[in-house]
Amino acid sequence: MLFSKILVAYDGSKASNKALEHGIELAKALEGAELRIVHAFDFPRVYAGEVLAPIPASVNKDYYDLAEQTTEEAKQKLTQAGVAATVDMVQGSPAEVILDYAKEFGSDVILIGSRGLGGIREFVLGSVSHNVVQHARVPVLVVK
Repeated sequence: MLFSKILVAYDGSKASNKALEHGIELAKALEGAELRIVHAFDFPRVYAGEVLAPIPASVNKDYYDLAEQTTEEAKQKLTQAGVAATVDMVQGSPAEVILDYAKEFGSDVILIGSRGLGGIREFVLGSVSHNVVQHARVPVLVVK
């Protein structure tokens, strides 16, 4: 079998939706393949000089609620496609979470959108996808 453990990084962006679509099609095409979706999120950090400023609990709750909503969206897309998969929401730096998850799961391929929801820091290839491509020990399919 070409791939047996497929990991899709999902953040709700257009590119990650396309990556999820490709992951679903790949899982359908490869009988017996296991599909996992991971949504990595992190709480905001604000620095004042060299000091980490406290973030109001309501802001962190908003980020958590958005992460839960994004995870539910992925589950709905899988249900609509008729594909069984595990969907996990993991807190931490997205690139690190994706790489650690891939290692723990034993992924033999990672699908990731070329640009996520990271904003101005992403120019040509998103910082998260670039980091995953540079450090992954398995093939990475970057979807545009």
